[in-house]
Amino acid sequence: MPGGSERAPHRVAGVWTARLIYELPLWQMSLPPRAGAGQWLAETVATFGLLLTIFGCIARTPDAVPYAVGLYITSAYWFTASTSFANPAVTIARSLSDTFAGIAPAGIAAFIAAQLLGAAIAVMLSGWLWKQPA
Repeated sequence: MPGGSERAPHRVAGVWTARLIYELPLWQMSLPPRAGAGQWLAETVATFGLLLTIFGCIARTPDAVPYAVGLYITSAYWFTASTSFANPAVTIARSLSDTFAGIAPAGIAAFIAAQLLGAAIAVMLSGWLWKQPA
């Protein structure tokens, strides 16, 4: 996935920098539990929608990808029960800050599994929607 787990160290550094800016303890684990079928389905849908947005832009208007991703993530934060992590690196980073949008470490594996499922579905569907001419 774009900006996936290989970006986790950057995201963690960003979390720690923000914590220092606000003079908060550097190390903090998130407490909100995010578990259950509804949360996992919401995360699958969030990831599916994000990747379908990216693939659709790449197929039709590649210059729109940054704007479309920003708009999608902003709206998906509000319309999904999971608050749209949609990325393993973001999931890990959000476990390091105890906020409404965080995730308790125990929920990370299930969220990443849901993201992988959403990504797989998006890849299959986008291949059908935006076939390249032979």
